[in-house]
Amino acid sequence: MQSAEITALPVVARWQPIHQPLLLQRQVELWVYQLNTAIPQLSGNKWLKLKYHIAQAQQAQKAGFLTFGGAFSNHLAAVAAMCRYHGLKSLAYVRADQLDNHNPTLAFCLQQGMQIQLLSREQYRLRNDAGFLQQLQQQHQHFLIVPEGGSSVAGASGVAELELDLTPNGKASHIICAAASGGTLAGIINGAGCKVLGIAVVKDPSLPARISQLLHSSNNQQNWSLNTDFCGAGYARFDDSVLQFCREMAQQQLYLEPIYTGKALAGVFALIKQGYFPPGSRLSFFHTGGLQGLAGLHYRKLITNADFALLSGLAAD
Repeated sequence: MQSAEITALPVVARWQPIHQPLLLQRQVELWVYQLNTAIPQLSGNKWLKLKYHIAQAQQAQKAGFLTFGGAFSNHLAAVAAMCRYHGLKSLAYVRADQLDNHNPTLAFCLQQGMQIQLLSREQYRLRNDAGFLQQLQQQHQHFLIVPEGGSSVAGASGVAELELDLTPNGKASHIICAAASGGTLAGIINGAGCKVLGIAVVKDPSLPARISQLLHSSNNQQNWSLNTDFCGAGYARFDDSVLQFCREMAQQQLYLEPIYTGKALAGVFALIKQGYFPPGSRLSFFHTGGLQGLAGLHYRKLITNADFALLSGLAAD
């Protein structure tokens, strides 16, 4: 895909080695790859999954994006920020019974100029229904419809440009990331030169099929797998063990949230302990961002003041 129309957003890539006794015991090397921008809501995979949607909107002379998400969605915050940055409008259909202006994610979206329409849980299930999408497109002809999570061919194309298999210490044996809507994992598979492992953070039987639909060719079907053992109670739910793991990683200046990256990386350590990765493996874990979600967890009293400061990196300042 061509990106000439996309306004440049400076990004800073960082590889972080992780040091834990378990890694030494199992002779496994672990690197975490982070991609940060001047707009925190566009760090991780967010800028990558949206930049070719921006190109599509500009080429089709669309006024902005129409998309979908939950009330605390990282994707909604990213879309609002991305459209604001590029001078486009944004419209979100949000799964919620009422608009809570104190919700930190929605407050940010509104501040960025996003329009919000509410959908009941039953209505929200239609977000991928062809008839429903056609109806929305007719109502909003000047908007480009972007799937939930930005997971589309365009979204996967941005992620595929990453060189996650080239760590500072040599070629990785495995690339690993959290998987929810599937676009990031599909993009990694399309661009990878080694094995790819997705750690599902949702209970979604349709996820493997949706990932496969975004892959370039059948050749890519052979080098990836999706682990579904670490979903816990399901999407956006986490237990004390995952939260404690995030606290421990924060002590190494690796800041995670327990919904996506924290849950997935905790799963990686469980697999290392089980001997899943052979001795000598070099793992590349992609940190997909999403730290804006910590404010929502704090707002709902799912994490304490101390945890919010620690996991956000504020306690280190």
